Amino acid sequence: MKKTLLMPLVFIGIGCDSGAPTEASKDAPAATASAPSAQAPSPKTTFDKATLTAEAIQVALVPSPAEMQKALSNAGLTTQLATMVDNRDIAMNVANKDQIAVRTGVVLADLVLTVKSADDKNQLARLARLKKGFAALGAGDDVARTIDELANRIKSGSGSKEDLLKEFDELSGVMVPELKYEAGDWVVPLIQAGSWLEGAHLVAGAVKKEGKFDEAGKMLRQPAVVDYFLKYVKREGRDKAPDKVVTKLEQTLMTLKEVTAKESLTEDDVTTIHSATGAVLTLL
Repeated sequence: MKKTLLMPLVFIGIGCDSGAPTEASKDAPAATASAPSAQAPSPKTTFDKATLTAEAIQVALVPSPAEMQKALSNAGLTTQLATMVDNRDIAMNVANKDQIAVRTGVVLADLVLTVKSADDKNQLARLARLKKGFAALGAGDDVARTIDELANRIKSGSGSKEDLLKEFDELSGVMVPELKYEAGDWVVPLIQAGSWLEGAHLVAGAVKKEGKFDEAGKMLRQPAVVDYFLKYVKREGRDKAPDKVVTKLEQTLMTLKEVTAKESLTEDDVTTIHSATGAVLTLL
């Protein structure tokens, strides 16, 4: 991957608590400085650079497979998240760009999480969907070339799974600065929302599977993150065309806002998170 073309976004561990910045955010000033707002604000939105930068440190993009798995392991869970990823055929030929952004985020999360376990056919299919998603959102040629390079490496059998993991993991946390999004600054946060939604669903499923509900709050209590995404889903001037996925996403985020604001999460709360996030994912 051509790193000179890439601009870091924000990394926050999946286990961040609500409100206060995590250690990751304190120790990563470079990431904070180049949050989604680092590009010039779009005239189509009302979010200025200072506001976006301040809020972006609360956001979980796509935690790497190692980070997500480590969070589970630290909580005493043994589930491998890759085994819980559904092999969805997520299409990108929808009219609503909010929905395309969410779909792209989900595909990106699945690609990273399954890099060591998926066969070449599934990896290539996810890369193809990712390429279509970025293109539909107005991405430039650099993104397409980067994805093509990764696909060619898989086809030729060059590089190990570990090498691909590093490349995919990097792809999940960076964007090309030359990206030209037609729709506005809201695109990256909604891609993040899709990835975060998938991660929250899988983690909640793992917690349910193993019954480690006392540990759920450490990984799933993120009301500030929910608020961040809601600002973009409910933003003024968004696409007014009815869209069931975006509508369901907004409903799900409102549910998660209420649940994750609690001081601790019960079994019922984890079930609610799992069901609410799943309700959006099943529409994709």
